Formats: sequence, structure tokens, C-alpha cells
Amino acid sequence: MDSMSRTSGAVVAAVAIAAAAYLADTVFAPLTLALFIIALVWPMQRRLQARIPALLALAVTMTLTIVTMLVFASLVVWGFGRVGRSLIADSGRYQALYDAAVAWLDSRGVSVAGLWAEHFNVSWMLRGAQQITGRVNTTLSFWIITLVYVILGLMEVEDAERKLKAFLSPGSARAVAGATAATARKFRKYMEVRTLMSLATGALVWAFAVATGLQFAVEWGVIAFALNYIPFIGPFIATLFPTLLAMAQFATWQAALGVFVCLNIIQFVIGSYVEPRMSGNVLAISPSVVLFAVFFWSFLWGLYGAFIGVPIAIAVLTFCQHWPSTRWIADVLGEPLPAKP
Repeated sequence: MDSMSRTSGAVVAAVAIAAAAYLADTVFAPLTLALFIIALVWPMQRRLQARIPALLALAVTMTLTIVTMLVFASLVVWGFGRVGRSLIADSGRYQALYDAAVAWLDSRGVSVAGLWAEHFNVSWMLRGAQQITGRVNTTLSFWIITLVYVILGLMEVEDAERKLKAFLSPGSARAVAGATAATARKFRKYMEVRTLMSLATGALVWAFAVATGLQFAVEWGVIAFALNYIPFIGPFIATLFPTLLAMAQFATWQAALGVFVCLNIIQFVIGSYVEPRMSGNVLAISPSVVLFAVFFWSFLWGLYGAFIGVPIAIAVLTFCQHWPSTRWIADVLGEPLPAKP
């Protein structure tokens, strides 16, 4: 009965946390992202403030962080901007291709094509792409709040460590400090592996586009690099847009299908074969948990949730590992066990 009560309490707490995260996303989304950034940049901040005054070290850390973000954002806006203008300019061609596909399906008795024709067209798709682009332009306040959290958090890391030792029992303080340090290490490993794999994906997509004569080869490489930071959703989008361009450029469904298949092969090899071997047991986590985390947090927080979902799952499982009563959760939801010979 006591075990059932604890389980029921944990479920209720999880639902309450999810509801709070959804209803107060403007507060919790930037805070969560700020904690993730703090975990990434704190080692640099600590090394700098050991040699120079703390405030000067903070200024250097924040400058490098902001420059990195601006460079990344500029590349994304440049790539999507050039490709988006091309897609909009060729909207008439896409509509003609779509109408031809609908007519071909109707001639073969696929009546659902007519239903799609009534409720869906290329203009609808292009409006959706423009809405996504518009949302990118409304994120300035989000990032300002996030950076303020980062600045304040970096100033309070050492004070938080002292408070843990002062207000918690020695065993609890060690457990919390150990879980926090392990989570930060895994975050840095996650971003290191993700960045290397994003660079490899971008380079391969660029090489494929050059080899096949697909327009905007550099832009597709940049887009594939940027979207690879969002598991599952990002790689799918990074293959969908080049396929749309191939439809207009080559004007055959065989060429578009070939582009789609080859780009998915690149994404599959990098994401399912190379990346797991680079990350190893450090980031051991079930693929089902990764998929759930991406879609669950994207439902709660949109694009930022899709990006931060996997780090949140890593943090939760890491903290579960540091308490005997919850270690089974990390074992069950961690990396699948190898099959017995």
C-alpha cells in the first residue's frame, strides 16, 4: 500500500509539473534552456574566474556565448531565407505538379485525392512555411529572458553549492551535487556529439547536393547542420524541403523520390549508426524515450521543447540513477540491454 501511495503521488506530481510547464511556458521554457546553457558554459566560466576577476570572466563567457548564438542564428536565417524565397517564387510550378498528381490519382479511382484537393493546396503549405518563418522573428524576447537567467545563474553557481551543503544532510547534499555534476557532463557530451554529427550530416548533404546538381547545395548543408540538433523532427524537415525543390527543379517524381531516399539514408546512417557509437554508454537512453521526449516537449513548448526535450530526459534519468529508490527507472528507460547469445 505504501508503495502504491508513493507511485500515485509520483504520477500526480508528474502531471502537475507537466501542466505547470504547459500553462507557464513563458517562464519555464527560458529557465530550462538557461540551465542547459549554464551547464555547458560553466567550466569555461570557472577556469576564467580562477585567473581574472569574476565579473570580467562573466563578461567574457557571455560575450562568447552570445556570439556563438548569433552566428548560428545568422546561418539558419540565411539558409532558410534563400530557400524560402525560391519556394515561394516557384509556387505556381508546385501547384501545377500537385494538380497533376491529384488528376493522376483521380483517374485511377483514388477518390481521397479529390477530398485533399478541396482542403489542401500548395498555397496552404507555403502559408505554413511563412508562419514558421514569422515565429523565428518573434523569439527575441525569449532569448533576452534566457540570457538574463544565464547571467544570474552563472553568478550563483558557487553560492548554490554552499547552500546545498548548509541546508541538506551530508548524504543528500552529495547525491544532489553528484547528480548535478553528472548531468552537466552528459549535457556537454551530448552537445559535443550532436555538433560533430551535425557537421558530418551537413557536409554529406552538401556533397550529395553538389553531386546531383541540386540547387542551393550550401544552403541545404547549413539547414541539415542546424536541424540535426532536433532529433527526429529536424532531420525529417531537412529532407522534406530539398525534396520539394527537387520536384520543381527536375520535374519528375523519380528524381524527387531519389533525393528523398538518399537524404534519409544519410540521416539514418549518421543518426542510427555513427552517433550511438560516438556517444557510447555516457548517453545511454532508450530510443523510445528519445522519441517521446521530443514530441512531448515540442507539444508543451514548440520548437524549443523539441530541442530541449532530450536533455531534459537525460537530466531526469541521471538524477534517478543517484537514488536507490528510483534507480530502476534509469535502468528500465536507459539503453536497451544486449541480446543474450
